[in-house]
Amino acid sequence: MTRLISNFENSNELRQRARRLIPGGAHTYAKGDDQYPVLSPGFIARGRGAYVFDVDGNKYIEFGMGNRAVSLGHAYPKVLRAVERELKNGANFTRPAVIELDCASIFLETIQAAEMVKFCKDGSHATSGAIRLARAVTGRDLVARCADHPFFSTDDWFIGTTPMNAGIPKAVRDMTLSFHYNEIDSAKALFEQHPGKIAAVILEPSKGEAPKDNFLHRLRDLCHANGALFILDEMITGFRWHLNGAQALYDIQPDLSCFGKAMGNGFAISALAGKREFMELGGIDQREKPRVFLLSTTHGAETHAMAAAIATMKIYREEPVIQHLYEKGEALRKGISQIAASHGISNHFSVFGLASNLVYATFDEDGRPSQAFRTLFLQELIKRGVLAPSFVVSYTHGDPEIAKTLDAVDGALCVYREALENGVSNYLVGRPSDVVFRATNRMTTQPDAVPALVPELSRRVKRREPSLATAGR
Repeated sequence: MTRLISNFENSNELRQRARRLIPGGAHTYAKGDDQYPVLSPGFIARGRGAYVFDVDGNKYIEFGMGNRAVSLGHAYPKVLRAVERELKNGANFTRPAVIELDCASIFLETIQAAEMVKFCKDGSHATSGAIRLARAVTGRDLVARCADHPFFSTDDWFIGTTPMNAGIPKAVRDMTLSFHYNEIDSAKALFEQHPGKIAAVILEPSKGEAPKDNFLHRLRDLCHANGALFILDEMITGFRWHLNGAQALYDIQPDLSCFGKAMGNGFAISALAGKREFMELGGIDQREKPRVFLLSTTHGAETHAMAAAIATMKIYREEPVIQHLYEKGEALRKGISQIAASHGISNHFSVFGLASNLVYATFDEDGRPSQAFRTLFLQELIKRGVLAPSFVVSYTHGDPEIAKTLDAVDGALCVYREALENGVSNYLVGRPSDVVFRATNRMTTQPDAVPALVPELSRRVKRREPSLATAGR
């Protein structure tokens, strides 16, 4: 039997320090302890290609890929060389650097529906800049966002729509409306209920399911017929769905669109792009309308991040990156589905989404969505050297990594099947993970209790060895 990972001593010590110094113990909620099993790596020391190494020396095939920001692979050599060359010249100046123009040029050559672009550091600034611009263009206050897409911004206009809306005035919360993907009537109803008041509609082009019955085109036409702007959030879809964005894949031209994540292979850079007639309101040349404070950040044009973006976009244009993501993702999808079927649990575990951006769903013995079973699946993958909050591949995930991952999935789903029969609490060590957007905290395991749970892993592993051996693990 393959040795199972059980040592998280250094991670557990760091967890205690982090929770004292950092609210939640991490600077990104999706990376927090409440999103992972108790038995998991708390801190990553380094990454290389498709692998990461934690502070206890454990090695994992990684599929979260920096919350989908790493498209080529960790520490990708061509990108690092470009960054190193640029850093020697300095990172930030009081006037623009030439590389800002170079980066804008290659971006607009790639995202062909856009006429102007402005860069910043994260997706929230880009989407919030788009909302501000749309309100300025239309003179309206209300915005509509797709309720089926989980995240748009850390700013009040979006967070106010989630259960985690403490600190956001009701007046602000009331200015954001919701509609559903592939349901054009839900968007029509908003325009009928709020005539002449909606400034923009914002959504992702897709979360994995394709638009049906020309949904995106009908939604754009509905916006324009009612004087609103049509905004696409391509933080995830950009540079994963298609070289020129999901807007090219679906042949739809938005008024504004937002990019980030995979654009810089993990380096902090994002973009707000769109039609000149709107974008120039944030400039210094037009004199017909009031100026819009569009995007202005001290670090928005750091030269090394621009160099990373240029190198990454060039690799996308010159090498079959997108094709590779689809091919390896599809191999994962087929393999995982077959394994789930072989264990007789296809109704309790499924993988879905676009091949280049796979996610999975977990269900309990009664067929209800289950965080406990999700946590158990993560726990069992981690033991087997796979860190997979999703199954998002990179350019450096090859056939060996896919084969090793499928082997780990087989072992994890063997335990999953037993948990369906005998109760998940008999196999999960500690509390289940939880959703990010919740009004109150329910996590009961504190950092100082984690080390005491580690010996339980050995006892439970020994109890499962016969069943694992039967499954060929």
